[in-house]
Amino acid sequence: MGDHLGAGARAERSESCGGMKVEPAVGGGSRPMRHKDHGTALSRHGLPVTIVRACMRDGEGGSPTAVLDEAPLSDDGRRRVPVQMGTSHAVFVSVHDCRRDGPVVSLRFFTAEGELPACGHGTVAALAFLAERAGGREYRTTIHAAGRVFPGWSVREKTHVNAAFDPGPVDLRRPTAIECDLVLPALGVTSGTLAPGIRVASVGRSRLLVPLPTRSALTTLSPDFERLRAACDRLGFLGCYAYSVPTPTGRVAARMFAPSIGVAEDIANANSTACLAAHLAGQGISDIAVDMGDSLGSPSTITATAQHDAPGLLVHLGGAAEVTRSIRMP
Repeated sequence: MGDHLGAGARAERSESCGGMKVEPAVGGGSRPMRHKDHGTALSRHGLPVTIVRACMRDGEGGSPTAVLDEAPLSDDGRRRVPVQMGTSHAVFVSVHDCRRDGPVVSLRFFTAEGELPACGHGTVAALAFLAERAGGREYRTTIHAAGRVFPGWSVREKTHVNAAFDPGPVDLRRPTAIECDLVLPALGVTSGTLAPGIRVASVGRSRLLVPLPTRSALTTLSPDFERLRAACDRLGFLGCYAYSVPTPTGRVAARMFAPSIGVAEDIANANSTACLAAHLAGQGISDIAVDMGDSLGSPSTITATAQHDAPGLLVHLGGAAEVTRSIRMP
């Protein structure tokens, strides 16, 4: 884009990328359009925020996520967005470039406690937000987040968008005795209710994957959140992802507890589902569908596939999402 424009023409021309205005940068490429009075406009009219329900189940539920264009906010200001919007997370989106194979975007993720290196359901929400803005049935983009560059894509259905992306490599290891002794009692799990296969997993930050024998054992979990937060803070864990042993068809139920990032229980946690998919791939299970959010009255489902290729294990995450409303934050 802009290959045949002189410097003067580049300075005068702006183009649209997926519905977002971008201006060609010197030397090619593009950058988000900035206006001298942008900060004044935000304070006068409020910050525009889109609420997306990410990882819905059968058109219902999902995790409400605040999605907005990159704005001149401090990190404290970004932390206030999910608090004021009543969501667990907020995603800030920058569109940098338009290419023949789709735009290039950067994502930043925040909770009330601060910035996260990655957020799976936030990525699904951002893809739905971008696809809604772009129009058309199919949408593809290249995402920059957490120091990684990876593809994201979506397909529009009648009432929602099915979005998917590559969450990156998953690191797995067995937990130490100290890690188990600190976390499991706080989670409310005993040796009698723990199924085989507990693991520490990471796609940027470590969390504990805790298998339980049945869905009912998962439903009755009642963590001590203060004790769990202290244990996770001490160990550097994002939280604990408790899940039921998968059925023969790969159906799983899960609950994610992450008080260390200000989310006592997450409605949908896609990156932990990616960790589980990588772990179960070692048991010959390549496709899973994970139900979450039932205990919070917001049913959610995340799908994941895991396949071995030349570089190693390739995981794809997916979820259905719907843009529900756009509002202005005071």
